[in-house]
Amino acid sequence: MTQLIVLSALVALALLGWFAGRGKARLFEKDKISTWSRPEYHAAHLALWIAIPALIGWFVWSAIAPGLVDAALMALPIAQQLPASDFERASLLAEAHALASNPDAGSFYPLAQKLAEPIRELRARYDLIGGAIVAILAFAGGAWGFSRLRADFPARTQVERAVMLLLLLASLVAILTTFGIVASLVYETGLFFHKVSPVDFLTGTHWSPGTAVGDDIGDNFGAIPLFWGTLYIGAVIAMIVAIPLGLMSAIYLTQYATPRARRWIKPMLEILAGVPTVVYGYFAALTVAPFIRDLAASLGRDNPSTESALAAGLVMGVMIIPFVSSMADDSIAAVPKAMGDGSLAMGATKSETIKRVLIPAALPGIVAGVMLAVSRAIGETMIVVMAAGAAANLTLDPLDSMTTVTFQIVQLLTGDQEFDSPKTLSAFALGLILFIVTLVLNIVALRVVKRFREAYD
Repeated sequence: MTQLIVLSALVALALLGWFAGRGKARLFEKDKISTWSRPEYHAAHLALWIAIPALIGWFVWSAIAPGLVDAALMALPIAQQLPASDFERASLLAEAHALASNPDAGSFYPLAQKLAEPIRELRARYDLIGGAIVAILAFAGGAWGFSRLRADFPARTQVERAVMLLLLLASLVAILTTFGIVASLVYETGLFFHKVSPVDFLTGTHWSPGTAVGDDIGDNFGAIPLFWGTLYIGAVIAMIVAIPLGLMSAIYLTQYATPRARRWIKPMLEILAGVPTVVYGYFAALTVAPFIRDLAASLGRDNPSTESALAAGLVMGVMIIPFVSSMADDSIAAVPKAMGDGSLAMGATKSETIKRVLIPAALPGIVAGVMLAVSRAIGETMIVVMAAGAAANLTLDPLDSMTTVTFQIVQLLTGDQEFDSPKTLSAFALGLILFIVTLVLNIVALRVVKRFREAYD
């Protein structure tokens, strides 16, 4: 609530500054004074000087205020009743903070209920201090910005630089986030490889982290079955379904369908991309997997399993059809009409024109769509969890149950266990390998696109 009040006050102050800056700039025009910038830029300059220092101050205060609250709480006499154990003390304080935020929350420690009220009072006190600091920064920034408004002040240049800086910071967020993810994966993977040999992990064929004890734990962390299951389900079975159906649907929609049919079919096809993956998982587990099991039994297979790589791969292929179809549709539609007309004028049939002219010309977009679909498929979890099973099998039989890297990551990080154990750390090693595979797929896609790109006048 306090944050909402502060942000609302900042918005109100920024609006007041905007109107004040525009009013002062209009006085220059009224007095027939030539200005370097329009009144809107003067107004935006003053609003930014009010909002940005105040927001920076509020974010900094929000970061240090919890520590100040805890330090003030430790100075109270009631804090002497806290247990000596660091773990128990942290648990009790976390519960007290939860009670301070929500008095109706459950409580296990009686002392937490006593600490909730002092914490609430300390939070209110420091929120007031933070609000005062924010107000001071807002008025100080506004006064400084207002004092700079003159007829010859380059407000437009200053505002555009500020906007450019904000855009730069926004773009850096994605880059820094990626670096942070990679750094965390590399660090945790390094800890794992201190306990398990990378050779055993990357070349072993037995995956059983739950039984990894003793000195030979590396024998239980062979990840080849996981990598094989991921590629077999996501890059083989799913692509056998998605590529032909997606490409043929794109060809039909762009070359054969009437405008009315296209208006209906294309949105219906793209709805598949918006269906939650858990719905696909239920469909695979309750419909496709039993059908494949019964089909295998009718063909003479003994005791076929309900969980199979084929069931997961088929449903996953249906899920990613829109990725292939949409990219192929856009790429084929972007090919200049003169190329197709020229082929038809030379006597080629429509099918020959599609096969020998349109598809090669649209190949970069088609390949990009396929690579996007493969990346999406190998990162899928719910369908594998509900239809493929958890067995780490290294087999070519699509009717056997398999598991994937994503499923094992979820399983390894679920439940109560030591965070620094080899079993838990192996999830980060799997995540790093999956990240590298996805990166390689993207690099291959860029190479193919560069190789087959056509330049049109």
